[in-house]
Amino acid sequence: MKGGGGTPVSNDLRLVYFATSNKHKFDEAKDILADYGIDLKMVREKTEEIQDDDLRTIAVHALSKALEKDERPTMIEDAGLFVKMLNGFPGPYSSYVHRVLGVDGILRLMNHEENRDAEFRSVVAFGNSPSIIETFQGVVKGTISLQPKGRSGFGFDPIFIPKGSKKTFAEMSLEEKNHFSHRADALRKFAKWYTSL
Repeated sequence: MKGGGGTPVSNDLRLVYFATSNKHKFDEAKDILADYGIDLKMVREKTEEIQDDDLRTIAVHALSKALEKDERPTMIEDAGLFVKMLNGFPGPYSSYVHRVLGVDGILRLMNHEENRDAEFRSVVAFGNSPSIIETFQGVVKGTISLQPKGRSGFGFDPIFIPKGSKKTFAEMSLEEKNHFSHRADALRKFAKWYTSL
């Protein structure tokens, strides 16, 4: 069977492998995809991540390398925090910047700044052949808080308040975060496409 974009899929439409070592990310994705009858299995393997200014390029490259080792229905997700007054920084480099500067580093860069607009972006890449990969993008707009709040989630969640809420992602339950999040947005787009094949 082939998808609308020409992606060949297995006879078992319901099983998808998620190549990630991030348990938080996996739990969010599993919760979302369960609503569409998709069973997600975590594959803990180090993916090859290139440095690039485009999330889609990073996700597609990582997935194509993973599929060279094992051709099965697999997804990879890459995300970044884009802060307006920092010209989109840290963007695709968010994981690295979080390890080096942390949430406090971003808050220091924004000290006394009134414009705290930001957005999280997510790209889900899916395929079971390195030559044909589909991508789905999700975005959530919001603001950077004045100080870290909450203990849930991961990464920059303690300083990001999505539009329509007064809580940071880190103050939310998994269900609350999945109502707003960029990752949930991209995953729902993927799920609607995948279950329509």
